[in-house]
Amino acid sequence: MRVCTLSSVKNRIVLGAPLPFSVRDASHLLLLARGQVIADEEQLESLFRRGAVVEIDELANAVQSSSRADEAERRVARLSADWERSAYDARRALAAPSAQMAEALRGATGLLLSLIDDAPEVALSQVVRQAEDAHYGVSHSIHAATACLAAARYLGWDPTSQRRAFQAALTMNISMLELQARLAHQISPLTALQRETIHEHPVKSADMLAEAGIDDQDWLDAVATHHELPDGSGYPRGRSDISDLAEMLRFADIYTARLSGRATRPAMSAAQAGRELHQVADSSPLAAALIKAFGIFPPGSLVRLASGEQGLVVRNGEKAHLPIVAALTNAQGEPRLKPVMRDSARQEHAVVALLSARSMPMRLSDEAIVGLIAAG
Repeated sequence: MRVCTLSSVKNRIVLGAPLPFSVRDASHLLLLARGQVIADEEQLESLFRRGAVVEIDELANAVQSSSRADEAERRVARLSADWERSAYDARRALAAPSAQMAEALRGATGLLLSLIDDAPEVALSQVVRQAEDAHYGVSHSIHAATACLAAARYLGWDPTSQRRAFQAALTMNISMLELQARLAHQISPLTALQRETIHEHPVKSADMLAEAGIDDQDWLDAVATHHELPDGSGYPRGRSDISDLAEMLRFADIYTARLSGRATRPAMSAAQAGRELHQVADSSPLAAALIKAFGIFPPGSLVRLASGEQGLVVRNGEKAHLPIVAALTNAQGEPRLKPVMRDSARQEHAVVALLSARSMPMRLSDEAIVGLIAAG
């Protein structure tokens, strides 16, 4: 990562206004996400003294974006890069030394939440269309956190509870991230040591967070009990006194894991993952909220319409099974030069099948997908 000092770009900082780039400490841990503010000269001077830096590529994007007249175009242009950067920051935060972890988590959370607020449909699509080359432990943490936030908002939880749900999900597996990454590609049965690590990870993760200075007891308790069950048959302690937050973490863990392919099975569609979650959730309103927040055909899904057209779901419609679709082909399956928006509530444009990326007559880059969803 190429960086320059924050002091060298002081002229691009407006106190009290959203930052056009992120600010990092000397070891490149995120301090302030783009869009957050530096309140006054005292805070700015404190950042200078800490040796704060700015990523040069992000600075260049900010300079380029500032010259464009249309804000919508600027937003679409930066979304893909920002999501990639957010995964980098989350990975560093989750692996940060204990003394720096709490601050790094706050920074990573700020960036991720700003991205989700900026383009919630793109955020859902990131969960549905999981990158195969990503670090599974980190990507799963981000996806579970996004799912928890979507469900919490669907249920009308207050902003503090929403943020707590997001951070608890982001950190619930912090003690076994590298093991998760290995298991995503492992075909052989679990070893005894792997089983022990999995069994103890909820409590160990909570202990790591407490050692890092996280003092939100609801957050810590939810992490420690997110694999416990109401009937006491869960692990690691067989407790039955679990909170709604802990249960939400467990459901998000199950649901988003099903959306990711493993060495031993392909990724499921959102509809398949929702059916499986419904089976294990015993009609829980928390699980129902998570499923409804994504919908049957969430943004990022590839579908065929009754017209024969193939396209990308860009947002949920008024009903879960009636999304808005960007038709990328004509009725004969030939690629269009320009996508056409279709409302699947119309009979001739009803969704008749889910498709895989391989079945499309063209390759869709991450940037193209983000652009279609953000513009839709």
